Amino acid sequence: MEKHDNLYKIRHSFAHVLAIAVLDTYPDAKLAIGPAIDTGFYYDIDFGDAKISDDHLKDLQKKMKKLAGRGLEFSGRVVTTKEALEHYKDNPYKSELINEFAAEDKELTLYNTGDIFVDLCAGGHVENTKELPLDAFKLDKVAGAYWRGDEKNKMLTRIYGLAFENKEGLVAHQAMIAEAKKRDHRKLGKELGLFTFSELVGPGLPLWTPKGTMLRKTIDDFVQELRAEKGYNPVTIPHITKADLYKTSGHYDKFADDLFKVVSREGKDYFLKPMNCPHHTQIFDAEPRSYKAMPQRYSDTTMVYRDEQSGELGGLTRVLSITQDDAHIFCRDNQIKEEMNGVWDIVDKFYSAFGFTLKVRLSFHDPENMDAYLGTPEIWKASEDALREIAEERGVEAFVGVGEAALYGPKLDFMALDSLGRTHQVATIQLDRNLPERFDLTCINEEGEKERIVMIHAAIAGSLERFSGVMIEHTAGNFPLRFSPTQVAVIPIAEPHNEYAQRVHNQLVEAGFRTSIDTSKDGFGKKVRAAKKEKLPYFIVIGDQDIEAGKVTLESRATGESEQLTIEQVLEKFKKEVQ
Repeated sequence: MEKHDNLYKIRHSFAHVLAIAVLDTYPDAKLAIGPAIDTGFYYDIDFGDAKISDDHLKDLQKKMKKLAGRGLEFSGRVVTTKEALEHYKDNPYKSELINEFAAEDKELTLYNTGDIFVDLCAGGHVENTKELPLDAFKLDKVAGAYWRGDEKNKMLTRIYGLAFENKEGLVAHQAMIAEAKKRDHRKLGKELGLFTFSELVGPGLPLWTPKGTMLRKTIDDFVQELRAEKGYNPVTIPHITKADLYKTSGHYDKFADDLFKVVSREGKDYFLKPMNCPHHTQIFDAEPRSYKAMPQRYSDTTMVYRDEQSGELGGLTRVLSITQDDAHIFCRDNQIKEEMNGVWDIVDKFYSAFGFTLKVRLSFHDPENMDAYLGTPEIWKASEDALREIAEERGVEAFVGVGEAALYGPKLDFMALDSLGRTHQVATIQLDRNLPERFDLTCINEEGEKERIVMIHAAIAGSLERFSGVMIEHTAGNFPLRFSPTQVAVIPIAEPHNEYAQRVHNQLVEAGFRTSIDTSKDGFGKKVRAAKKEKLPYFIVIGDQDIEAGKVTLESRATGESEQLTIEQVLEKFKKEVQ
């Protein structure tokens, strides 16, 4: 969404109108920032001693509509740092921004909304507030937000608003939000008995039940199956390390505050690993490597730990313990394309199995902020040119994300579109020439000389926690047969059918399917309701007619239809669906 887009202009203009309504109601409030965002806009505000809640939004929204109806025009002018600071001498938030922009030699502009409001703003508005679609916006909610996102700063009040080009857009978004609430992975995770959190263990540290653990295992098994086809070898690394490893890799200087520190009884400092790549370099570097042995492909599903701010933790999407299905490929320059295409093939197969549509972002560095990265501009250009060429050769329409690169290299980031139309960043492939430089990783080439190698970082599901959350919401808990913790339930109608049902259950288990059997004394209807509540892909009913025919009645969650089949036919059907 660019500044010249009409929807951006609408959303940004609504943010200004919100600011006017707030100042009209709370004259002592101090405005911070008010940008347009993907679903509308927000404004961060210091209300002083006033307490603002969702209950106040209705009146503010009414006031915004009246203000917009006055036909206020937007006009901007370039000002000097001195003029801007004078205008905002009583506003510490705007003053901080002005000084920061001035230090970066950025142009300062003030925008008028009619003759009643002036805001520090880079532009992008409708010409007149009468152009705003008043039936296509709604003040949504109130939340807390630290100034500049730093918990050391003051907590401000953030007012969110929804805004679209027409009423249909707003109605469709609200319907999606309502459906998303039903699908919330925290809600479904509890209902389906997949994971839990404990105050004794701590926030951001999910505990997985047997069912949830099976879900995670099936996801990772699928990743490893796809990797095995490409010749990956599993490795295992410890969860702690000396600081020296991260000092050599460069992570320590950049992320020291995000590391969990462990002190031994001898007073030695260790750190819980926040990533796996530095450890994997040491496995590669443990012995001389000939060009004939290249590439080396390591895979390792393991937890890493990052000291996230408590206010940013939420469900499975932001946690302290992150399980990565991580892999690193150590290869030569002339192997980069083949290896990256191999990873890309895995990504495509994995996400198509769940019905996700993927978009690709070329996540490049910000050349104006080289201090944020490791390596030289020349190294970065070579790596980014390689990624761009790979995307072009695959015929993929990729978009560039400036400043989205990792510390040590550019990335191919895959954005999954879920069943509700939301976009999630999922898999990533990173091309890294910097860690091989820092750890002096080489192979012996055809001339018997040392040759600098490159690293490819590849995560398919990425974080098993985050992917599980996304997948739960994408499927509404209706997991594909292969990934369902319990794949089929066997339900005898009455006690005389239990023995036959047990034989059917045993055959399913022997064939490798995760099966439950309900031989309780509950009524048949209650048993069926329990199976449906678990969102099982199938359940099998056993009654008199089934026993007489030597068959079973199979009911499908997907179609709601039932059919009488032999157990051999059921097994063949399941095997085909899993494949």
